[in-house]
Amino acid sequence: MAKAKTAKAVKAAKVPETVYISEADQYLFAQGTHYDIYKKLGAHQSVEDGKKGMSFAVWAPHAASVFVIGTFNSWNETANQMEKLGPGGIYKTFIPDVGLGELYKFLIITPDGRKLYKADPFANQGEVRPGTASVTTDITNFKWSDSKWIEERSAQDPEKAPVAIYECHIGSWMKHPDTEDGFYNYREFADRIVEYLKKLKYTHIELMGIAEHPFDGSWGYQVTGYYAPTSRYGTPEDFAYLVNTLHRNKIGVILDWVPAHFPKDAHGLADFDGEALFEYPDPRMGEHPEWGTKVFNYAKNEVKGFLITNALYWIKEFHVDGLRVDAVASMLYLDYGRKDGEWVQNRYGGNKNLDAIEFFKHFNSVIRGTYPGIMTIAEESTAWPNVTGKIGSDSLGFTFKWNMGWMHDFCEYMKLDPYFRKNDHHALTFAMSYNDAEDYILPLSHDEVVHLKCSMVNKMPGYKVDKYANLRVGYTYMLGHSGKKLLFMGQEFGQEREWSEARELDWFLLQNELNQGLQDYVAELLKLYRKYPCMYEIDNSWDGFEWINADDADRSTYSFIRKTSREKTKRLLFVLNMTPVERKDYCVGVPEKKKYKLVLNSAEKRFGGSGEELKTDYTATAEPSDYKPYRITFDLPAYGALVFAF
Repeated sequence: MAKAKTAKAVKAAKVPETVYISEADQYLFAQGTHYDIYKKLGAHQSVEDGKKGMSFAVWAPHAASVFVIGTFNSWNETANQMEKLGPGGIYKTFIPDVGLGELYKFLIITPDGRKLYKADPFANQGEVRPGTASVTTDITNFKWSDSKWIEERSAQDPEKAPVAIYECHIGSWMKHPDTEDGFYNYREFADRIVEYLKKLKYTHIELMGIAEHPFDGSWGYQVTGYYAPTSRYGTPEDFAYLVNTLHRNKIGVILDWVPAHFPKDAHGLADFDGEALFEYPDPRMGEHPEWGTKVFNYAKNEVKGFLITNALYWIKEFHVDGLRVDAVASMLYLDYGRKDGEWVQNRYGGNKNLDAIEFFKHFNSVIRGTYPGIMTIAEESTAWPNVTGKIGSDSLGFTFKWNMGWMHDFCEYMKLDPYFRKNDHHALTFAMSYNDAEDYILPLSHDEVVHLKCSMVNKMPGYKVDKYANLRVGYTYMLGHSGKKLLFMGQEFGQEREWSEARELDWFLLQNELNQGLQDYVAELLKLYRKYPCMYEIDNSWDGFEWINADDADRSTYSFIRKTSREKTKRLLFVLNMTPVERKDYCVGVPEKKKYKLVLNSAEKRFGGSGEELKTDYTATAEPSDYKPYRITFDLPAYGALVFAF
């Protein structure tokens, strides 16, 4: 191993006071309620007996002895033994003259004499892969300038705010032409992504794979460094710059967070001190057979504290605005991905993981109770009830749940030949029948454009021009439907190849009219979304949504209104044609005799459409239609989406 090459390795920094780990610290950690324990465990600059150096501390209750090894002692295995502080199993030592940018590991000696070389579970920085050591660093020096954003976030109710999320993998969004791995630094990425998101009118970005992980192909979902922004793209300070820059440009930051499982890599959390420590000891609970990973032990206070404190760490130290919790279903069900005989029933004989249920309620009460403006988002793929809800209710307490059912129905419907869509008409209406069960986000995520599933545009039927027209009308349905929105990178301009973390998006496609037109159309949709409160203020009840005609299966058309409770606030009427047949003199029932202004037409030439000219204003006539007292009449383009304001 060589000394870490970090841009800030020798930067002079203020030296904090002595790092003490008191009996009170140990007690609270053992209770799982020491929410600042990351400031004590790990490696931190300290002063002891008048000498500057580094305090090291680690939790390893099953160890016979523990040593710190690193570049500062030439990896001498016996030079720096740690002292066990008490029965809780925390070991600590202070090493003078150790500065920033040094590589280190904990050498754990098990009772049977085995040597384990472990990275620091609380390290704030890791070595660039394929290296696996931790790096001494200081995360306290960054000068934040996003106080206005934080203040406004605290006063905002996410359920009533616009939430349009751009899901993004930094390493493959755009490749750097002059670096070995093709990675942009967090700072370089910030300068590029901010302008792009502002142009397209997104409100939030969701970043995949930020916590340190050894394997690029895991996309960051097999974590070894929960407290370290991945070193692939720079230092923790560089990551802080990215978040700060996004906030200063009024863009929120959501992180993918993985408390469900962790990999078996030798330097990671698995069998950390020679025995199951972070995972359940029984492999029927402590391992995922399908994924080859370990499952966190949600019954153990220290483990629950490790995870909840980690969530708070990203919020407090890096100002993130939300956490999207990965693989929630795998945590809730004891038999998830397991065959008969491979799982253990709970004490009532059922398949619910009671430890995980309690963990989620605790997690959400701490996060949302402390930071009301923070979003917690569950990627939960089953019909588990009450995933979202108020803190203290019978729910798990999440702010939002990904609506995986909507996503499945939408993709399956849009893949159909338009001739057969009439036979599956209910696929696009079904989600509203259960919409008030949860507070939803409608996701078209990375999982839908990998593993031979095709990109979004290539799911669509027909010739190339039809595919793009289908996608424009499909995206209009998505933006108009109740629920917050999420779209994976590249799908906004019609990325035609499936996503791969090994290459950048096909930006060259924007030279084509259809791709540029789709990108412009998504920008117009999001501009509309942010402009009209009826699109987002009431997403979880029928007060914000009304079908005009949900039953026109023969023509595969849909019409609905989005509403708000505010008086004299504009409403929007959506009319969607899911076939390549133009509907001349198409009639739609409307609730009032007033003027209806066409504010978006997916068939416009500038979006890659056929270019039908439609007038802007339509005055309702007193002719009943669709069980409404009035109607407006217009030509509905083939594969057309029209939006009217009134």
